[in-house]
Amino acid sequence: MRDYLFHRMLNKKNMEEPTANQQEQPPVPPASLPAGKTHKLHKVLVERDLKDYLGESALIVFSVVLALILTELINKFHEDRQTNEILRNLREEIATNEHLESEQYAYHLQVTRNIDAALSNPDYQKKFLTNGILNFDLIAPKGALLHDLNNVAWQVAKQANIIGKISNEEYSLINNIYDQQDRFLNLEKGIGDVVLSRESRTAADSRITLILLKDNYTAWVVSRAPGLLQSYRHAIQMLDKYK
Repeated sequence: MRDYLFHRMLNKKNMEEPTANQQEQPPVPPASLPAGKTHKLHKVLVERDLKDYLGESALIVFSVVLALILTELINKFHEDRQTNEILRNLREEIATNEHLESEQYAYHLQVTRNIDAALSNPDYQKKFLTNGILNFDLIAPKGALLHDLNNVAWQVAKQANIIGKISNEEYSLINNIYDQQDRFLNLEKGIGDVVLSRESRTAADSRITLILLKDNYTAWVVSRAPGLLQSYRHAIQMLDKYK
């Protein structure tokens, strides 16, 4: 029995321990490659013909042209927006001047009526000139001009070369409006020449002084105001699209 157990244990040990030949046997390389050989990487070259190059060139040209078009459209958008803003400000300025000139026209009509009253009433005329002092406030209590008419928006429009972006009719009308406004400023010089002269300080010449004052008001502002007011209204209507 003891011999049987000894032989059984010996056989089990021999089965578990590998033989010397088994330990020294090297690993078998894959069947697809010979022993000692390794994989090599091969470059794959894709052949391209003229059609491929032309397609890429066309794509580049298209991208450049598209970028130029988009840039031009963006610039035009900003330019149009700036133009509209300038013309909108111009319209607002003209509308403001129309309101101011309406008030001023009524004032100048009253001034000419005061002059007529002084010419027809000797007592009134004596109050106009007292001891060599000319009481100009008697006929023009708020000064020669009631308001200053603005021209800032028009100057900005001309500096921005807005002239080329409006019609000839619009430019001609607006330019004439501001020319007329400049002529209104000549009133103050004409009135100053009359009231500051030596002749205006003598009682004998007071009537002539009043007549010259009325002539200046009539020539420079009263006779021009109705036409200017009409031009204002026409220009406002033409520029309504820029509101």
